[in-house]
Amino acid sequence: MSLVLDAAAQDLLFREARTANTFTDEPVTDEQVQAIYDLVKYGPTAFNQTPLRVTLVRSPEARERLVQHMAEGNQAKTATAPLVAILSADNEFHEELPTLFPAFPQAKELFFSERPAREGAAALNAALQAAYFIIGVRAAGLAAGPMTGVDLEGVRKEFLDDDHTPLMVVNIGKPGEGAWYPRSPRLAYDEVVTTV
Repeated sequence: MSLVLDAAAQDLLFREARTANTFTDEPVTDEQVQAIYDLVKYGPTAFNQTPLRVTLVRSPEARERLVQHMAEGNQAKTATAPLVAILSADNEFHEELPTLFPAFPQAKELFFSERPAREGAAALNAALQAAYFIIGVRAAGLAAGPMTGVDLEGVRKEFLDDDHTPLMVVNIGKPGEGAWYPRSPRLAYDEVVTTV
């Protein structure tokens, strides 16, 4: 059975997409970021909890502060990417549940009254949303450079608060010269999928 999504879109979103390591200096606009969000906000999460929060790093001063927390191999590309996003999980996402999940407003207290339960749910569901965000960046015709080679605790202290857990930093822009490393191998279907 073939996919409904046409081959060009499959290539754009998955087969030809890779982590970008260099970028042109073409700016990424607020309108582009808004369009990305307006698409990916529909990706599913448990109880529609939507805990992902995006911090856009635009000013030179903020960029300099962020680069200090990046692993050495990630510093230059973060310093020169047109836009950098810090993706984090909001551990107080449950405050929005009565609005976001009106079919079951009791979920806020029944499942998420304790901080450890919220942190686990926020981490998993924000990671799902981070993947949607990366695909949305690709859908906008931009390249994404997601990175976890970063002092996440340092980023939290520098840019967030105790209610937010940073997950990754994503460089965003048009790919520059030599942006791509060779495609790494993938596991075969029968190495991943088991029928029981």
